[in-house]
Amino acid sequence: MNRKKLQKLTESLTKNCKHLFRGFDKDNDGCVSISEWINGLSLFLRGSLEEKIKYCFEVFDLNGDGYISKEEMFHMLKNSLLKQPSEEDPDEGIKDLVEITLKKMDYDHDGKLSFADYEQAVKEETLLLEAFGPCLPDPKSQMEFEAQVFKDSHDFNYDI
Repeated sequence: MNRKKLQKLTESLTKNCKHLFRGFDKDNDGCVSISEWINGLSLFLRGSLEEKIKYCFEVFDLNGDGYISKEEMFHMLKNSLLKQPSEEDPDEGIKDLVEITLKKMDYDHDGKLSFADYEQAVKEETLLLEAFGPCLPDPKSQMEFEAQVFKDSHDFNYDI
């Protein structure tokens, strides 16, 4: 498969995944290696709920400290929500949403989400997996990707 075709194919899978790079770059070296790319695609296409929970948590933990803070929630929600014309300050609505989210997901009541908090909340309500914005491909994009890959499998060079 040529570079342009592969790029177009993967763009369709990852078009809504804003933080894809950070989630794939596991060693934080600023590059996505072949193995990181393959592992990321594997998670996207066949990952278990547990693997997806871990991936999404790592994406949402912007500073990598092991917690999703109020500031991180605010930043992600501000960038992922549609802005509606209103007389009200939109930041106030986002702050309210952060507080509501904490009440729902912060089981140890420490004002931030640990992995354990996040995992428990998502296992109780899977819609919370992408609570702070999209970071996984939608099912339609995933199906289109797979159909295209398997349709054009003769384009791959299997020299190993």
